Amino acid sequence: MAVDRLSVDVGSVRLRNPVLAASGTAGHGAELGAYVDLASLGGVVVKSLSVVPWAGNPAPRLHGAGAAMVNSVGLQGPGVTAWIEHDLPALRRAGATVIASIWGRTVDEYEAAAGLLAGVPGIVALEVNLSCPNLEGGRHLFAHDPAATTAALAAAAAAGLPRWAKLSPNTDRLVEVAGAAGAAGAEAVVVANTVLGMVIDVERFSPVLANGGGGLSGPAIHAVAARAVWDVHSAHPDLPIVGVGGVRDAVTAIELIQAGASAVEVGTATLVDPRATARVLTAVSRWLAEHDTTTSALVGRAHG
Repeated sequence: MAVDRLSVDVGSVRLRNPVLAASGTAGHGAELGAYVDLASLGGVVVKSLSVVPWAGNPAPRLHGAGAAMVNSVGLQGPGVTAWIEHDLPALRRAGATVIASIWGRTVDEYEAAAGLLAGVPGIVALEVNLSCPNLEGGRHLFAHDPAATTAALAAAAAAGLPRWAKLSPNTDRLVEVAGAAGAAGAEAVVVANTVLGMVIDVERFSPVLANGGGGLSGPAIHAVAARAVWDVHSAHPDLPIVGVGGVRDAVTAIELIQAGASAVEVGTATLVDPRATARVLTAVSRWLAEHDTTTSALVGRAHG
């Protein structure tokens, strides 16, 4: 009998493997399907949706930053209703394991967005994005406050789906907020979103991005993500974690898993190579076979 090295549980959700396409870089629908067999991935986390269509921030919105990228897209999206009608069907036809993602400016907006997803077939979990830094310069994030996190997660229960709370590394309260998320009913926490950053055009004497600063992502923040996952797992060993930040190969994926993540998301690497999720999955599968181990056996292994 073949050994199942890849499958893993994230709360009540069983994933076929630990490699997911991250929200924000895989599009709203089946865009990556031209390059990757979406059914082969552990899951596809769609770009975060609001209760209404949202235009996002003005251009320019993306810029290279050394071994990273800074973005201020500003959560552009079609809104939940249009996504259900136009994008979700293509994901379902592709056989993707779909994790919807929502955001809101208020608790009521989280509740309204979540409520529109109630009873919609083909979605296995709900990522509650509490931590995007691209609105109001990242000054007022739900994920920076345990009480605000609790309120938003309670509102998101309207979807009737397992909730994953997407948290921010831009606070010294990350561990406290993660605990609050778990206590509020989150089955997992997604650790972590982008790091606040900025690129300045020294010839024009102004920030490169139209919105000023934005979120830094990519290889340069991987060590930050590993430390964030480590700290959350140390404090809350029974709280499942989905690790994200600079995952681009087997080593960076396995690092986050050994730090405490049950699964990982591939984000910015997909913008460089749209086949990145499949490449990481193949590499992780090979690593597990070479080391004669399983994903589940590695979760938190570096803690001893």
